Amino acid sequence: MERKDIEDRDITSSLLAKENLDTNGVSSSRNVAAKSGGAATATVVFSTFIAVCGSYVFGAAIGYSSPAMSGIMEDLGISLAQFSVFGSVMTIGAMLGATFSGKIADLLGRRWAMGLSEISCVVGWLAIMFSKGAWSLDLGRLLIGCGVGLLSYVVPVYIAEITPKSLRGGFTTAHQFMLSVGLALTYFIGTVVNWRTLALIGTIPSLVQLVGLFFIPESPRWLAKFGEEKDFEASLRRLRGEDADIFQEATEIRDYTEALQQLPEGRFLDLFQRIYAHSLIVGVGIMILQQFGGANGIVFYASSIFKLAGFSTEVGTTAMAVAQIPTSILSVIIMDKAGRKPLLMVSAVGTCLGCLITGLSFLLQDYQLWKEVTPVLVFVGTLVYNGSFGLGLAGIPWLIMSEIFPLNMKGSAGSLVSLVNWFSSWIVSYIFNFLMEWSSAGTFFIFASISGLTVLFVTKLVPETKGKTLEEIQTAMNPRSTR
Repeated sequence: MERKDIEDRDITSSLLAKENLDTNGVSSSRNVAAKSGGAATATVVFSTFIAVCGSYVFGAAIGYSSPAMSGIMEDLGISLAQFSVFGSVMTIGAMLGATFSGKIADLLGRRWAMGLSEISCVVGWLAIMFSKGAWSLDLGRLLIGCGVGLLSYVVPVYIAEITPKSLRGGFTTAHQFMLSVGLALTYFIGTVVNWRTLALIGTIPSLVQLVGLFFIPESPRWLAKFGEEKDFEASLRRLRGEDADIFQEATEIRDYTEALQQLPEGRFLDLFQRIYAHSLIVGVGIMILQQFGGANGIVFYASSIFKLAGFSTEVGTTAMAVAQIPTSILSVIIMDKAGRKPLLMVSAVGTCLGCLITGLSFLLQDYQLWKEVTPVLVFVGTLVYNGSFGLGLAGIPWLIMSEIFPLNMKGSAGSLVSLVNWFSSWIVSYIFNFLMEWSSAGTFFIFASISGLTVLFVTKLVPETKGKTLEEIQTAMNPRSTR
């Protein structure tokens, strides 16, 4: 253990020394790198578009069950309990997919991990479309969940690894934007087509991504990790442009990868060493706070919230479906200017405020006060929550997860963090109705408290990663080795 610590200190010290040299003495090389690395080339834009087709699939899978519910129950004659299994089995599949997501992405590469997930999703959608009973519905939903669990990890990781540091935040946040678009469009399309057609339409973005994967480059960092030197340089040059000077960026990636290769390949239990404590606390903590702040509970059961409040479920759920889209667009635009921490804190304050308004509205209803106003206040509170959630808490935790873990631990760490997110989502989704039966006001006050705790967590523990290379972030996140 002592020898390993010495090795870690040597590796980190050399990386920090290189960083200080860049800061103090090699300004001309840095300027060249900034000039060549800051542009969004056509290849980066196209590669990101193909990757976020997977994010659309993610959103479509979440949004499918609500518009399809009545049609499936009527056509197939299944009970409410059977449909509840259909709705929840996707989360179980997602946990399975998340468990192996990091290892699959390391073994197959980022591109073909996305390909495998989309094959699972296409088969799942087709199984639902041709279903004649509950078992095939559940199997299809389970396969979609497995694909989505893998996509939730590999899409933000791939985008973070191919984009220049000055654009990484905005491009990676496009993952959440497309998720929101997928959810909203699936809801709207589901109001005009039947559930079988809606399932068929669900295959389209999956097929677009499957075809597009043949035309985009593999992550240069993944190629460097596995010693594919020729393909690594070709991929980086293709991403940065034929005329770009990639020397400094290629050298930095190569040096960092070679340094990591002096250490043994990271195993799952290695994550719990003190050396990775900061990264692990941040990655796991922000995912737990995201979900236990009410995220999927409020989205999944929005119609029952509005019904309980006495507000139109149709108007409320429609507004909820689109509320995240404008704030997600704003997040993409300002991410690399405002930074991750400020957006996360503003988002958490907004979700706290939204839950307080909603909780207060239900409390007033309990005491038979302001009966005419409280339904509108519930509507306003949920919109404030959903809009604020889309600004930061929806997408930034996935971005941070893709940035803070070193390459030798990224597979194990990504699997753990994704699994924690999906397991937390399942817990909140499962207990939400029980909490609402206990106290609707109390439920939202609990969510408000957790959102307030999120502000403190972000302030004290989450690093600002704006404008830094992945190698600089991962070096700085290792304070023990730095000392």
